[in-house]
Amino acid sequence: MTARRRVRWFGCGAASAVAIALDLRAHPGGVVAYCETNAEHPDNARFLADCEAWWGHPVTRLRSDEYADTWDVWERRKFLSGPTGAPCTGILKVAPRHAFQRVDDIHVFGYTADSTDQSRARRLAETFHELTIENPLIAAGLDKSACLALVTSAGIALPVMYSLGFQNNNCVPCVKATSPDYWSAMRLHFPEEFSRMAELSRRLGARLTRIADERIFIDEIPADWPTLNPTAPACDFLCQIAAMDLAA
Repeated sequence: MTARRRVRWFGCGAASAVAIALDLRAHPGGVVAYCETNAEHPDNARFLADCEAWWGHPVTRLRSDEYADTWDVWERRKFLSGPTGAPCTGILKVAPRHAFQRVDDIHVFGYTADSTDQSRARRLAETFHELTIENPLIAAGLDKSACLALVTSAGIALPVMYSLGFQNNNCVPCVKATSPDYWSAMRLHFPEEFSRMAELSRRLGARLTRIADERIFIDEIPADWPTLNPTAPACDFLCQIAAMDLAA
């Protein structure tokens, strides 16, 4: 009987990088897949290559055949984000995944033991109940700060977005973000992308952020609004166990 294929989903972030490293150590072979959005920080190409060298395993790149990037999705769909999510996620990530996956695949994701990520993992399992899903970071009790520490201890420079204070290495920008701190940081570090999104959101009538429970346009955020603080790498007891497993 042929073994079921293991597909590890890489998001070019520290968490999925560590999840894949752990899973490949426990289950050699299979696939590492990455859905390209063509809207991420240029440093992600370097990080992806460094991770391939760390794992000793190549990344299979998937992408939409119809849309060029997130901006293409937003412009053509004339919609940014809503209570059910953003169209860019479905078109650039979910659809390519559906086209690539097999019915009996085992899907490995990089959700961490942080409470927010555990909630996201539960929602994923509820939404795609037909999938067999494994979350090695949750099983190992590893949070985001531990993943940052493990990537650093492997001799890999963290993606640039983390050093700028962003909690996740997402697209630039990510329309699912609602925090004014996020958009203030985007305005500071990526002024061209911020201005482009400010114009597009005005044109589409999309108030992407909220201050004092009031929805506002991102260009209404005060100029002196605070930005973001980076998550510091931290390796606790469980992290140290994972580090020993990866070094063995």
